[in-house]
Amino acid sequence: MIMHGFVTCYAFGVTTNQIMTDNQPRLLLRNAEEALLDERRDLTPEELSDLARLPSQYVAGLASLAHEVRVDRCGLEVEVEGILSAKTGGCTEDCSFCSQSAHYDSPVKATPFLDMDEVMAAAKETAAMGASKFCLVLAIKGPDQRILDRIIEAVGRVREEFDLQVAVSAGLLNDSQAALLAEAGVHCYNHNIETARSYFPNIVSSHTWEDRVETCRRVKSHGMELCSGVLLGMGESDEQRIEMILQLRDLQPHDVPINFLNPRPGTPLGIRDKIPAWEAIRWIATFRLGLPDVILRYAGGREVTLRELQAMGITSGINALIVGNYLTTMGRDPKEDIAMLQDMAMPVGVIESAI
Repeated sequence: MIMHGFVTCYAFGVTTNQIMTDNQPRLLLRNAEEALLDERRDLTPEELSDLARLPSQYVAGLASLAHEVRVDRCGLEVEVEGILSAKTGGCTEDCSFCSQSAHYDSPVKATPFLDMDEVMAAAKETAAMGASKFCLVLAIKGPDQRILDRIIEAVGRVREEFDLQVAVSAGLLNDSQAALLAEAGVHCYNHNIETARSYFPNIVSSHTWEDRVETCRRVKSHGMELCSGVLLGMGESDEQRIEMILQLRDLQPHDVPINFLNPRPGTPLGIRDKIPAWEAIRWIATFRLGLPDVILRYAGGREVTLRELQAMGITSGINALIVGNYLTTMGRDPKEDIAMLQDMAMPVGVIESAI
């Protein structure tokens, strides 16, 4: 394929330095800037693939463009969310990254749905640290009626007592369950695609990628915002990461959490290495350039993957973050995240994606 006066190669097996001459990375960045900021069009799969293969010395430029696109499309505000593992462990699904699966001998043991007082205490703490969103997460394939009733009760009480948008993540939903959650006031439902459709069977066998997408579409059909993200570092290829972006583009979620694999003991992926920090920056920026209008959220694994580069991630396209602890792993002190945003002169607030 001839593009902008030079031959573009899409063979990821060839090294970046072999593919590109010295002036080609700059031209790719200029063309992407023109497409996203002037023409206001989406990048093609080929353009995204080229950007994902830029030599490492151009990743900072890629990140800078992603930040400019984020500010242009979404503004400077950053949305802060707290999450609560309301029902931990014992999940019947076999997601190979997850220590909450009953299929694996992990340190995480099954616990029942938390008492309502514990849920309310967590919501109060979330509100106190300046978050605008509170997400109840349950380690289940999908809710039965008893669990659904508990979720609806919790959503009602949190909405009544705190100025928080309430989100829920409770696995696969049928149409009537999605309708009930929407009626109860659930603002946003989280259901990640996790990985590319072509790679999904390598990660999960107890349900399909299509099962997840059906739930995502039901969420949107009942007027709830869709939060659907990915987990990078499970062995997927660069082509499959581009595939994820295109599949998310088709789903049009409001919120896309970017998780990085933090290998968990006892799980099949527990022996994998973490993604290098500079690779994480590259892909945060690529996801922003591929999904210019979404809320792109820092999620699990950022502390152990990015370490000292977490602030740079915020200037690589991120405009929302989960603060505090995650489901089975510890996050950093929320005060550190708030201080980081203050240092970067980025206001904390409620934001809406352009989708």
